[in-house]
Amino acid sequence: MLGDLLMTFFEVARQGSITTAAKQLRVSQPTVTGRIRQLEDLYGVELFYRRASRVDLSDVGVALMPIVEQLVQQEGSADFLLRNAGDLRFGNLRIGATGPYYILRSVAAFRQRYPAIDVSIDIGNSQQMLDALFEYRIDVAISSHTVDDPRLARVMLASDPLVLVAPPTHALACQTSVSLAQLTTCHLLMREHGSMTRKATETALADAGFELPQHTVIGSREAIYEAIRQGLGASVVPLGEVPDDPALRVVPFSCQPPVLHEYLYCLENRKGTRLLGAFLDCLVLPQERGGERVGTRRPAPAPART
Repeated sequence: MLGDLLMTFFEVARQGSITTAAKQLRVSQPTVTGRIRQLEDLYGVELFYRRASRVDLSDVGVALMPIVEQLVQQEGSADFLLRNAGDLRFGNLRIGATGPYYILRSVAAFRQRYPAIDVSIDIGNSQQMLDALFEYRIDVAISSHTVDDPRLARVMLASDPLVLVAPPTHALACQTSVSLAQLTTCHLLMREHGSMTRKATETALADAGFELPQHTVIGSREAIYEAIRQGLGASVVPLGEVPDDPALRVVPFSCQPPVLHEYLYCLENRKGTRLLGAFLDCLVLPQERGGERVGTRRPAPAPART
């Protein structure tokens, strides 16, 4: 029981918000509030200062946080050890990814070889996935962030140029290429802060002396593609992530485009374990993929002018 209360405390402290912590823990907001109140009443302490829109740690909460963080890490290690035990006839592998595009072939190869292992894939931005890896909520992270950290093992999965994707009716859809200046005339559909695609787009515009144009933030790549199909705007995305769809026109940049690298990360002290070792053996890397390689698919032909 105390473990649930401390885990709830940890998530509220990490998020600074009861609402966000409830979403992360997949419980109701009243449940989170009740657990925090129960923990405070149990020991007669105040762990948080309640503000209008957030909560901040009290002095007692600040002192408790590193202890609970160690408990969370130890629990994650115990969970992983038990799931990694045996001969892979049961267990589960938890993957966090920015999108399904670069990892599904590897997952398919792993599932074919180890059908008894359950695989779950959580989707979020690059920073969220790395945070989840360090917090032992996932076993493998797929991220566009280039992180040099001795705690992490890293494998490059893909390297892709950014392109503009627009509906066929868009003013730039008939272009053979697009400049950064033309990009400023678009209404862009973008991911949230923390997305490497967004960061690369903002950096390229800033380096060329342009500001980010009017834009709409959408929380997933798949939702962005559907918004493009509905004519809500255009988006800048890695070429290898664009679905083969006639409703999506791909226009390359006329200048040297930003290139995004996609990496697989796992904790260095876990990469030699049975479960992760088996998954790493099943990775399908770009040079091993049949047919067109990621990053080499040509843009869709422009519609004929009338």
